[in-house]
Amino acid sequence: MRERSSRVPPRLRRAGLPYLLLLPALALELLIHLVPMAVGTVMSFRQLTQFFIRDWSAAPWTGLGNYRLAVDFSAPVGQSLLNSFWTTCRFTALSVGISWLLGTAAAIFMQENFRGRGVLRAVFLVPYALPVYTAVITWSFMFQHDTGLINHVLHDQLHLTSGRPFWLLGDNSFTALVTVSVWKSWPFAFLTVTAGLQNIPRDLYEAAAMDGAGVWQQIRRITLPALRPVNQVLVLVLFLWTFNDFNTPYVLFGKSAPQAADLISIHIYQSSFVTWNFGAGSAMSVLLLLFLLVVTAVYLFLTSRRRDADA
Repeated sequence: MRERSSRVPPRLRRAGLPYLLLLPALALELLIHLVPMAVGTVMSFRQLTQFFIRDWSAAPWTGLGNYRLAVDFSAPVGQSLLNSFWTTCRFTALSVGISWLLGTAAAIFMQENFRGRGVLRAVFLVPYALPVYTAVITWSFMFQHDTGLINHVLHDQLHLTSGRPFWLLGDNSFTALVTVSVWKSWPFAFLTVTAGLQNIPRDLYEAAAMDGAGVWQQIRRITLPALRPVNQVLVLVLFLWTFNDFNTPYVLFGKSAPQAADLISIHIYQSSFVTWNFGAGSAMSVLLLLFLLVVTAVYLFLTSRRRDADA
């Protein structure tokens, strides 16, 4: 046996080593993501309710019945799913846009040398380093009606509101949700853009300044075009994270989010674990996965075409 293994060419052993090292990660990916995804897809074709939890394979086969129920926008189930979808789209657009804007502005500002820059960078990354549950629970206490810090500052100190708003109820819940999402997402944008700025030669800015270009012209003509490849990846990652976000609304509002903050992740959770209709919830999850795959494919196609056109 030793003689056979020793006869294996060193080049072949070196070529197979990367695949051998990848095997544990591939096995975990298969176990954690792909297997549950396949099981969830099968569940979406069954009428799986609380009566079949002990043996979900015994649930009646409904084919596309759960999907027809989810996309029937004239029925209550379809209407509520559609409203949740549009709420999630608005939430994602605002959260991703504001996070990108704050992160880019902070990264450009931190390029200049000044006293305390390192400390300020560390402070900016605190929201990204904190555990999600700890951060969102802290925000939930801050948004409390009577004892929360938000109302204390806005109403008692600055007198910007006529009364103490209920931030976790009604229409204000959407504002609270966007605020928490931006707070925990923008440091990632700041970190990513900061890394991208390191690849831009300082000579370009010095030459532009000698030609009379101001700060805004330098940002528009040099910084943003050079950051385009970084921003393409950053926006896609932020979009996928935000559109799929479950932890933030769940910790902030609990099992039943207000109508204004009914994100599709919470809506699917309620359809599955509150109303005990696991088949419909699985169908909604599959539809969400297909939507994200289509959006990602279209986005990558458009960005690659634009990159080829620029080249």
